[in-house]
Amino acid sequence: MLILIAGPYRSGTGDDPELMARNLARLEEAAWPVFRSGHVPMIGEWVALPVLRGAGGSSPMDPIAAEIMYPTAERLLEHCDAVLRLPGESTGADQDVRIARERGLPVYEKVEDIPGYRAA
Repeated sequence: MLILIAGPYRSGTGDDPELMARNLARLEEAAWPVFRSGHVPMIGEWVALPVLRGAGGSSPMDPIAAEIMYPTAERLLEHCDAVLRLPGESTGADQDVRIARERGLPVYEKVEDIPGYRAA
C-alpha cells in the first residue's frame, strides 16, 4: 500500500523553521517502519515543499503556500491506499483523515496497526 503519513508539521510551531524541521523529522521516523512492513510511505511535505520552491516560495508561510500545501495532500490521497495519522494537533492531518474516510480509505492511528507490521 501507499500510505500517507499525516501529523503535525507547521501546527504548534509558531512558524519556527527549526520546530517545523523537528516535526518533519517525526513524520519521517514513521517512514522506515511503514516501508519495513512492505508498504511505500508518503509524506505530503516531501512533495509540497519542492513544489512550493518551484513556485517561487521560500517557506510554508509564503502566501502561495496556501495554494500548494493542503492541496498537495489532497491530490496525494487520490493515489494513496491508507493514512497513518500520528499524534498531535494538526489542521492539515485532520483534513487528510477526513478526506481519507470520505473516500473509504483506512486510517491507522499507530504504525503497529498497519497490515503486515513488522517490528524492528
